[in-house]
Amino acid sequence: MRQIGIATCLAISLFLGQAIAADQAQKAEIADSKGEVLEEKAAPDGSKVPPTPAQLISKPQVQAVDPIGEEPLDGAITCLARSIYWEARGKGDTGMEAVANVVMNRVGHEGFPNTICGVVKQGQEQGACQFSWWCDGRSDGAKEDESYAIAKEIARKALNRQLKDRTGGALYFHHRRVVPDWSKEYIRTVEIGEFIFYKPAGGQAK
Repeated sequence: MRQIGIATCLAISLFLGQAIAADQAQKAEIADSKGEVLEEKAAPDGSKVPPTPAQLISKPQVQAVDPIGEEPLDGAITCLARSIYWEARGKGDTGMEAVANVVMNRVGHEGFPNTICGVVKQGQEQGACQFSWWCDGRSDGAKEDESYAIAKEIARKALNRQLKDRTGGALYFHHRRVVPDWSKEYIRTVEIGEFIFYKPAGGQAK
């Protein structure tokens, strides 16, 4: 009888585990589908109409995407969240939100790719990536669960258009410890934490 009880408990645990995994997979699929629609709206030729309640990505849905930070970077949420994570983890929520602002500003600007992954990976074909973490030859997997969860939540708000643009429409940024040559060509918009943000003087990206 004891063995039967143990076997029953194991079977129930296995069933519950499979049910939870299936539920998470479904949430992730829904979030990815919504992400595609939302980034299309944000593109230069997008509708710019605010998302409807049904189009908004929920907190449980976004957290179900890329749960351990190792999935391929081929969707709006993963590309945005991973960029936020690698560019600004440990720099506070404000710094992370500002990085998200720059990515979304680029998606909406005619001088850049009209998808988030396109923006994040831009320049790789010339070996001069716009975001250095993408071309540094290191693993792009997220290592810190808490920071990555925060990055995904910020990505959710950015895609939902629920994130205030703290950068003043910036398309570029750099760490305050460096002074890149290109910074002389642009207008400084704001300083946030350890980052300095810029936009083109004439509104044209270079």
